[in-house]
Amino acid sequence: MLTLDLTNALRWHDLAPGVRVQLRPLTTALMVATRSDPAVEAVPEKASDEERAVAFAKALARRAVLAWEGIGDADGNALDPSHESVDALLDIWPIFEAFQLTYVSKGLLLEQEKNASALSPNGPSAGASATAKPARRPDGPCGRCSRRNARNSCPMPGASTASIPCQPPCPRPASCGSTTTNTR
Repeated sequence: MLTLDLTNALRWHDLAPGVRVQLRPLTTALMVATRSDPAVEAVPEKASDEERAVAFAKALARRAVLAWEGIGDADGNALDPSHESVDALLDIWPIFEAFQLTYVSKGLLLEQEKNASALSPNGPSAGASATAKPARRPDGPCGRCSRRNARNSCPMPGASTASIPCQPPCPRPASCGSTTTNTR
């Protein structure tokens, strides 16, 4: 089941220890506006997927970041978000990855609630019915002989003292001592 959050409340996201950003909800309008951002449209057609991802993430962050905590300039003074500072923040690899994982990917992938899923056909939640019939056990005690009689008629060594040939041809005539050979 898809859960709709109709509040559209601003949310704080932790990107690193001591660094968090307040972001707008990731809506369709925000995604569409980001796709038509001049910086995204300026990415050359021959650019790699990684270059496109960086350009898109920066354009999205410039639109989504409203406030932040734990970010300052070189002198240690608190810094307010700006287009340049947001781009500089996303140039830090762990911050970029955290932004992608906590914000962008959640908007691109629908998360399903687990309580509506079907049970697994095996394992601790076995609830599905079997679709195949159980395998039949071979009549001979050796499991390799095609003879379908009782234990005392199986020609496999150790299975009995009888030496009756296998019927039809045994696939392992050398190991079971059969007088019938495999013609395949």
